[in-house]
Amino acid sequence: MKATAKAPANIAFIKYWGKKDEKLRLPANDSISMNLSNVFTITTVEFSEKIKKDIIIMDEHKFDEKEEKRISSHLDLIRDLARFKSFARVKTKNNFPKGSGIASSASGFAALTMAGVAAAGLKLNEKHLSIIARQGSGSACRSIPDGFVEWKSGTSSNNSYAHMIFPPNWWKIIDVLVIVEKKTKKVSSSEGHILTASSPFYKSRISGIKNKLTVIKKAILDRDFEIFGTILEGEAINMHAVMMTSTPPIFYWTPVTFELILTVRGWREEGILVYFTIDAGANVHLICQEKDKQKVIGCLKGMKGIKEVILNQPAIGTRLINKHLF
Repeated sequence: MKATAKAPANIAFIKYWGKKDEKLRLPANDSISMNLSNVFTITTVEFSEKIKKDIIIMDEHKFDEKEEKRISSHLDLIRDLARFKSFARVKTKNNFPKGSGIASSASGFAALTMAGVAAAGLKLNEKHLSIIARQGSGSACRSIPDGFVEWKSGTSSNNSYAHMIFPPNWWKIIDVLVIVEKKTKKVSSSEGHILTASSPFYKSRISGIKNKLTVIKKAILDRDFEIFGTILEGEAINMHAVMMTSTPPIFYWTPVTFELILTVRGWREEGILVYFTIDAGANVHLICQEKDKQKVIGCLKGMKGIKEVILNQPAIGTRLINKHLF
């Protein structure tokens, strides 16, 4: 049987950086994110007794050996649930740069999970799909539900999953994704998570997360954009401070990233209400209200070093689609 899924990338407002269980990908803290409408992965999976090993292709190119092993291991989870041993043909396609800090592993493993489960003939609920996706890539569990999502860190594999806290149409905010770097980052998120405890600021970060979660959820509930923006911006700086003070330090920002950070602060002084957040990479998400979208886009014009701008709204989560990649 063949199945295809489309999964959105997501942007975390309260971040996930550091794990309490490496093997199960249990995060050190809860996190809150929003699915993005215009950055996504499409993946087709077909299990067949005719092939002798998993065949995994991305955008007409094969993955490297390490990536292939990670994907095959994830397919093993699905095979074990379905109680068969057939190998799979997998083809996957992103509409955005892979490995550059735009949550490609999140959308990738969410799409792989849903397509793989359907191709295996399994019928699982959203919670179970989120749990499986998490084991491929932690943040992939957040790309399964719709809209604004909370990932509960949990204490075991069975209670660490993501769920919707507000639907996509709850709040008309815009994510202006500013791509300043398309190259694959030198330090992967998986490698970075391992280094978190070496930062002298890590314990302080974790101790403050619970309060930030409470405040930002209420800000989304109340649609209080200034409180929301202040929290998400400070949270991004907080996470990158941990990265920069790990041993060895991780520097994801480029000069253009830093210029955007300073520029956004200047725009707010001029009355344009926009805030930034940055995941584990150089690219910058500018979050604004829909009424300010054109002002932000206009301000970006002429800035040097920007390779692409992608506009996103809050989006639905991972879905099966009928158009297969092979």
